[in-house]
Order: sequence, then structure tokens, then C-alpha cells
Amino acid sequence: MALAIAALTALLLAISFPFISFSVGGVGNRIELSQTATTLIGFHQPLVAIAVIMTIVVLPAVYLVGVIWLQFGLLQNRPMPYSRDIARSLAHLTPWMMADVFIIGALVSLIKIVGIAQIELGISFWAFCVFAVLLLTTTQSLDADWMWFSLEGEPLAPEGTQTGRPAAEQGLTGCPTCGLINKLKPQGRNYCIRCHEKLHQRLPHSLQRTWALLAASAIMYVPANVYPIMTTTSLGHSSPSTIIGGVVQLIQMGSWPIAAVIFIASVIVPVGKLVALTWLCLVVSRSNELNANSRTRLYRLTEFIGRWSMVDVFVVAILVALIRAGSLMSISPGPAALAFGAVVVLTMLAAMTFDPRLIWDQPLPKSSRRKTATKDIVDG
Repeated sequence: MALAIAALTALLLAISFPFISFSVGGVGNRIELSQTATTLIGFHQPLVAIAVIMTIVVLPAVYLVGVIWLQFGLLQNRPMPYSRDIARSLAHLTPWMMADVFIIGALVSLIKIVGIAQIELGISFWAFCVFAVLLLTTTQSLDADWMWFSLEGEPLAPEGTQTGRPAAEQGLTGCPTCGLINKLKPQGRNYCIRCHEKLHQRLPHSLQRTWALLAASAIMYVPANVYPIMTTTSLGHSSPSTIIGGVVQLIQMGSWPIAAVIFIASVIVPVGKLVALTWLCLVVSRSNELNANSRTRLYRLTEFIGRWSMVDVFVVAILVALIRAGSLMSISPGPAALAFGAVVVLTMLAAMTFDPRLIWDQPLPKSSRRKTATKDIVDG
């Protein structure tokens, strides 16, 4: 609770004071944190603006308020109203909070312009850095098992549960939110008896949804790299820049480490996620021929790294808001910003809709696959 209150205080400071200012040739500009989103609306990029403000301010604030609400009730041994619903929502919010990614984007932005303008970091910048650290510490310190035990107790496993046997064979499943073992009813919808999360033996149509999201991501990845992600105007001359063009420009400036960060986050990670998830979908039916442990680790890595691709979107948001000096120097977002943001969101959703339990399902032997139909739910 102390960490959550401190993080929320740091966030309030971050949105109340100047974030970054720059000056060049006697002309300068100063922005606040919220302007990294609001400026994009003026360039007809409302979806990108919503994504920026939601991931760096709104969702983290909602998460912290939820944590404070829960801990206040638990400290009094009398849970507050709606505590169970709030606790269930915390797990769903965590992947979409990107304050730490925004800090990396801010550092990349500063390195891009430090050689051509004078930069001054405001109180908001340092407050946001503290906020990002405190937010990360808060999420790591929250013990979900203890929290659910304190809120709703620890119901016993269903009668007849046998350890060492797969849950699906026994008509059981573990709740993805609170971890409780539940007995699945043959008909109708199933909900966790502790947190009320919807339960499935296997996520319905998991592979179909993952394939659809992967196809959409691959389609959006083409304009994300073909069209400029931002356009720089200097002394009346406009110079559009693609994602790869930005990496090349950083290399020419001698900023090899930053160029490597952008290249990894904007090229290797999205392509790697597409390839990894495609491969996992293709080999799901060969669970008895490939190492399930290795594929599970690959899935966890793919799910973890997806959010870091937002670095390039945050760089654009910061530079567009900051570099506003008229014809002397200005930066405007390109159509690739929306396309690349869509790629990040779609690949994250694809990882979330893929059910890793499918990796561990044992398919029928090849000799009997065409002759025998199984009644077990494999993919919805």
C-alpha cells in the first residue's frame, strides 16, 4: 500500500509540472506529460493519442487506485466493496501499463535531438522516472496468492482430484486469475467459485483467433515500414523518415546503442513475435513429437517482450509534442505511427488469445487420427 501511494503521488507530480523543454536558434518549446497525447489529436491521430495516454497515465492510475482500495480493506480485515472484481481486474491491467517503456522512448527522443537543440529536463521527467520504478515495484510486491486468500479464503480442491494426472482428464481446470482448481460443468458456462473469472477447459477457438490476429498484424506491418513514421521539417525542408530510416540515421549520428534498441524493439521483436506465434500454432498438433517445455518457454518470452515494441510510438509522441518551432524545426507524425501501434496491440492480443495449454495436449496417434474422433475439447 505504501508503494502504491508513493507511485500515485509521483504520477500526480509528473502530470502537474513541465516535462521537457528545448530551444534552438532562440526559439523553444516546453511541454507537459499530457501533451505527448493531446498534440497527436491535432494531427488527426486520435487512436495513437488514446493508446499513449491510456498506457502511461490512465491504466497505471486505475491500477494503483485499485491496489490502495484492496489493501485498505485488507489492513482492516474487512474487504471494501467490489474488492473481488477489482482484484480480478488487476491481472488484466498489468500487461497494458507501459510507464517503463515510455521512459526508454523518452531517452531515445532526447538522444535524437540533443545534438541539434538545447534540452532541459523538468520536474515532471524525474517524477515520472520515479513513478515508473515505483509502479514496477508495486506490481512485483503484490502477492496474488495471499491477496486472494485474504479476500475469499482458500476453498479445497474438488473431491476426487488426483495429483499427477492432467486436469483435463478429470474435468478440472485452474483459474487463470486466482489459480484455484475448479470442477467444470459439462453444460453451460463455468465460473471460478472464488474470483468469478470465466473458465474454459481450453479457450474457445483459440487457434482461429490467434491466426486472425496474426494475419491482421502481418498486414499492418507492411504500411508500418513502407510509410514514414514521422516527418521532420527544418528551415522549410521536409524530410520523411521510416522506422528503418530512423535506425540508419541514428547509426550515422554514431548512436549505435540507441539504434540497436530501436532496431530490436521495432523490427526484431514484432517479426519475432509473428514468427514464434505462427510456429506455435503450426506445431500445436504435434505435442508428442516436440519438446513442450521449450515451446512453453518460447510462448512466455513472446508474451513478455511484446509491449516493448511501443518504444517507437512513444518516441514519435514525444518528438511531435516537443519539436514545435514553426518552419525553423518541427516534427509531425506519419501514417506508419498508427499502423505500427496496431501491430503492437494486435500481436499482444494474439499472444493473449493463444492458449498455452494446447501445447501439452496429447493428440491421437497418427494411425487413428482419421478413424477416431475425440469428444474432448481441444480448441473450443
